[in-house]
Amino acid sequence: MSPKYRIVVADDQTLIRSSLVVVLENQHDIEIAGQAVNGHEAIVLAAETQPHLILMDIRMPVVDGIEATRRILSEFPDIKIVALTTFEEDELIESCMSAGAVGYLLKDLTSEELISSIRLIRAGGSIMPTSYVKRWGRKIGSEPVHHREEKADVHLTEREREELHLLMEGCSNKEMAGRMYVSETTIKNHLSSIFAKMEVRDRTQAVIFAIQNVLVN
Repeated sequence: MSPKYRIVVADDQTLIRSSLVVVLENQHDIEIAGQAVNGHEAIVLAAETQPHLILMDIRMPVVDGIEATRRILSEFPDIKIVALTTFEEDELIESCMSAGAVGYLLKDLTSEELISSIRLIRAGGSIMPTSYVKRWGRKIGSEPVHHREEKADVHLTEREREELHLLMEGCSNKEMAGRMYVSETTIKNHLSSIFAKMEVRDRTQAVIFAIQNVLVN
């Protein structure tokens, strides 16, 4: 049996935090590693419990979720952090992802959607609100071609570009391998090449870079 996926829940609202814990504890493969009521407690818990994932509210007292994310990942880069908030503002989304979060979830999601998102993150994917991706898609589609080419001096192969598309859809390495009919090792090699060309360190930063520099249509 695989070890349980250990999660810290950080939210200053007791009702929301307790509700999340109840939903997560009902999953046989998930364990609650701790609960935090502010960003400072989340930082302390990250060091003490070394969870696999932290569900991080953005607007909390003492230390906000974005700053807490930045501090935690500077010390423990293997911990995955997902922002969970009621605010769907592009600036907040980009700040969270730039801080290193691998996902951005809105609190109006269902229990099933929450669990599905966590499983996607566990498999190596990332997740952002569909409406945000669509907004960026409209912006990209409205820009002139010559402007796109001037955005960034990054040259991807056709296979790397295809993989980047799948990455932006939130596909895991296994899903990419299945859709591209190659091995997971090949996918990992392609990702390493993409990251090196973009000068980023992970999937989330690659997605942000691709969006901001208009690397895909």
